[in-house]
Amino acid sequence: MNSPLPAPASGKVQPIRPAATVILLREAVRGRADARGFEIFMLKRTSRASFAGGMFVFPGGRVDSDDHLHKYDAVRAGPDERQAAQAEALGAEWRGYWIAGIRESFEEAGLLLAYRDGELLSYANAEERRRFAAYRQPLHGRTLRLFDICQREGLRLAVDHIHFHSRFVTPLGRPRRFDTRFFIAAAPEGQAGRHDEHETVDSVWVAPDEALSRHREGTFGLMNVTRFQLEGLVRHRSAQAAIDAAAANRHFPVHRPVLPPGH
Repeated sequence: MNSPLPAPASGKVQPIRPAATVILLREAVRGRADARGFEIFMLKRTSRASFAGGMFVFPGGRVDSDDHLHKYDAVRAGPDERQAAQAEALGAEWRGYWIAGIRESFEEAGLLLAYRDGELLSYANAEERRRFAAYRQPLHGRTLRLFDICQREGLRLAVDHIHFHSRFVTPLGRPRRFDTRFFIAAAPEGQAGRHDEHETVDSVWVAPDEALSRHREGTFGLMNVTRFQLEGLVRHRSAQAAIDAAAANRHFPVHRPVLPPGH
């Protein structure tokens, strides 16, 4: 059991917000000169953002009250039997974290992890791509719910496709604190992803080792928690190997970093 950390000297403790983040992977594009192993989807946050401004991040965000509602049981597939340990590690609120991860991936990246007629949604044509892109802003503005999109489009959310990986709690002393569950999933074929041009201003598919190398050169800003996740991914030779490892995982560490004095 993790022992509680002491409060900062000021006596003021920032509230911790529950959050979910999804690391989306795909095998490297064949035939591309700089292709290597596999790639992950990353977004660059606007420099005006109050949190992680100018940094490259994975899609994710706060868990909303709507994400916990039992109505989503009618439009989700999973968790399945192999994810029993993941659900247990997530605890009683497992539903909210999985749904939030899917919702935030769609809001921020346009990547919707859902099934239609038993197959992962692929945005089969230009009209479908435009239709789903039009859902993103009202979903972000909460004038449309993910449940509504599922009903309108005949979708089932692909919870069984997304694997809980690890948990990070923002250290004391930061102005905004999150208790974030990180997930890993394969990006659906046919969905390329794109930033929203509001909270995020750029997006890229990048190999984990390339992202780390560019970060060391000072051209690819990363938070420590993001860098830590990338350092764990570089040991895998393919996207499928990383996903298989996540699916088979039975150990879900809770990372509670502590800021050094003076930070």
